[in-house]
Amino acid sequence: MKAAFRLLLLLILVLISEVNGQRQKPARKPARKPARPTPEPVEPTELPPPLPPGPPSVFPDCPRECFCPPDFPSALYCDSRNLRKVPLIPPRIHYLYLQNNFIDSLPEESFKNATELRWVNLDNNRIKKLDRRVMEQMDSLVFLYLEKNQLKEVPSFLPVNLEQLRLSRNQISKIPSGVFNKLEHLVLLDLHHNKLSDGVFNKNTFRGLKNLMQLNLAHNILRKLPPGLPSAVHQLFLDRNNIEDIPDDYFKEFPNLAFLRLNYNQISDKGLPKNSFNLSNLLVLQLAHNKLTTMPFINPRLEHLYLNDNSIEKINGTQICPTALVTFQDFSSDLENVPRLRYLRLDGNQLKPPIPLDLMMCFRLLQSVVF
Repeated sequence: MKAAFRLLLLLILVLISEVNGQRQKPARKPARKPARPTPEPVEPTELPPPLPPGPPSVFPDCPRECFCPPDFPSALYCDSRNLRKVPLIPPRIHYLYLQNNFIDSLPEESFKNATELRWVNLDNNRIKKLDRRVMEQMDSLVFLYLEKNQLKEVPSFLPVNLEQLRLSRNQISKIPSGVFNKLEHLVLLDLHHNKLSDGVFNKNTFRGLKNLMQLNLAHNILRKLPPGLPSAVHQLFLDRNNIEDIPDDYFKEFPNLAFLRLNYNQISDKGLPKNSFNLSNLLVLQLAHNKLTTMPFINPRLEHLYLNDNSIEKINGTQICPTALVTFQDFSSDLENVPRLRYLRLDGNQLKPPIPLDLMMCFRLLQSVVF
């Protein structure tokens, strides 16, 4: 009996093993193929695509890539549209706005009908030079804006009726001889933030600029004050250069000079003659961020003086006062003859409070002193 039971148990175990052996294993899922990388563009470019054309204009000659305001028929707005080329300019246009694009040249074909232009803004493009034939046909042009381009020199053959020429933030290191000779109507010339050095200038560089009122030569690489500046200038900006000294009577050549900016230079007491700024028409003088250790002598008519961030340690009001220092008894006397200084900035020096009493007695019209 026991033997039969053992035989039956053995038979059951064999059957169970066979059944387990016949069970199919779960099929493996096929491995996912790696995703294909996004293909590179056929012609990679750093320039964004031009904007799509706008709606049709009320003016049939209006370029589709630009905007012609219905209430301003003499204006054409093509600015900030990622343009590579200048469209055909209609003859009715006086005011042309092409700033903030990627234009690198001014084709004659685009301007063949634009003979009445008065205002052209080409700021922030990639222009390296101007076509002579294009410039010579713009007889009516008064304002030309070419800031932030890639010019290496001041353009020649400029329209003779120009009144404002803005060439800042280029790479200008050369001023061709005679380039300003015929620009007698120019009142503003902006050359700041370029690569102009002392060797660029001579006594004839600015010849012809008889009516120039504002000249900006800031942020260049000058070590000396340029010779032959226009005598009619009212505003002169020479800050952020490396100017170390001022020749005797240099500014006497500019009888109308009212605003002078010489911040961020290397001017010291040694390089500053006593009467350098004793100019009767000078109203604003900026000498911040230089190497001065004393307060310079000024004209009684000066109204704003910036001397902050120098190395001034002491101020003697009696010595620097442009007029005779009055006594306490005369303090309320007629104010017509006292110095006109109203704003004085002295912070960033080595001065210690309080403000010297003789300084306040001299400049009795002072409204603000930053000490």
